Amino acid sequence: MRTTEAIEAAGRALAICNACRFCDDYCVVFRASDPRRAFSSADLGYLANLCHNCRNCYYACQYAPPHEFDINLPRSFSQIRSETYQEYAWPRPLAVLFQRNAAVSLVGVVLAVAFTLAATIGLQAPGQHFDRHSGPGAFYAIIPWKIMAFVAGASLGLSLVLLVAGLVRFWRDMDAQAPQATSVRALVTALRDVLTLRNLDGGGHGCNDLGDAFSRTRRRFHHTMFYGFGLCFASTAIATLYDHVLEWPAPYPFLSAPVILGAMGGLGMIIGASGLAWIKMEGDQNPTARCAADGDYALLGVMALVAVSGLLLLAFRETGAMSVLLAIHLGVVLSFFLLLPYGKFVHGFYRAAALLRSAMEQEVASPRTKRHRADGKTRVR
Repeated sequence: MRTTEAIEAAGRALAICNACRFCDDYCVVFRASDPRRAFSSADLGYLANLCHNCRNCYYACQYAPPHEFDINLPRSFSQIRSETYQEYAWPRPLAVLFQRNAAVSLVGVVLAVAFTLAATIGLQAPGQHFDRHSGPGAFYAIIPWKIMAFVAGASLGLSLVLLVAGLVRFWRDMDAQAPQATSVRALVTALRDVLTLRNLDGGGHGCNDLGDAFSRTRRRFHHTMFYGFGLCFASTAIATLYDHVLEWPAPYPFLSAPVILGAMGGLGMIIGASGLAWIKMEGDQNPTARCAADGDYALLGVMALVAVSGLLLLAFRETGAMSVLLAIHLGVVLSFFLLLPYGKFVHGFYRAAALLRSAMEQEVASPRTKRHRADGKTRVR
């Protein structure tokens, strides 16, 4: 990874942190930096993606602004995370999409919705654009299943390939000096940390979401959106099983599993995205790099649009507006798929890789180090 101003600032800050050691028990970042006495660019990229931005260290640090040392690890790490996404994006020319991500996402949504609306109009006979469609197969009367499945599958498949290509480059750089094999225990530990967002608990009392007071608000909203997205994915998976195995074509009754899971998931995504956006607007801006906020709002906006358009389609699917609402929903989903490797959504994959790397390091840590970490007491400020 390139040496940048943020890399230099984080390296200087962690050198002071290793001398101070006040925050050793606050989070996984300080446990990972503990055995290091020098920090390469790859090390700092790894530690930045391991950071969950709980901000505990910022409000506890005696060297934070206005001290002349100006230690602000959360801000440096948020800047490095943004640089990481651009550094490892593939193909490299498309890394520019991370810049002004909100504008890119807005244009992407508009173009994708325009495309699906035009396709919907072109596939229907003149004068039938607002006809009421109901019963099994109603969606496919508007857009044939083969076209819907091909466009969605091709766009998502391509984006996942591009995302994984960048993730592999990140892993190779991060893991260059760590040849140990991944164990099942490390995989389980990393998966637990991903699913529970354990590191959004800061030093054990919560994060500093809205200032120097402890709070678990961001963790709760993040869980709500994360598992809301998971419920929507489960809804789609069950609907696919219904359609292609049981031969029950969509749309499904309101009390069916796909509809219940999709409705709950959509509401979860709206609540989570709205709550996280509120925290970002109301919270202290000093521990966050300005470039990171652009990508955050873009992701939250697109996720909310996916959920809102899906719920509107569910509510009005028995009316003449169903054709337009279906096109809008599919357009928003298409834009989400296409921009997947070039937006803030990639942070989940990079953070999961960093958590796995951390779990691997803990596996090879000396018994003395493990006992020291297990016996460590969280400091209360």
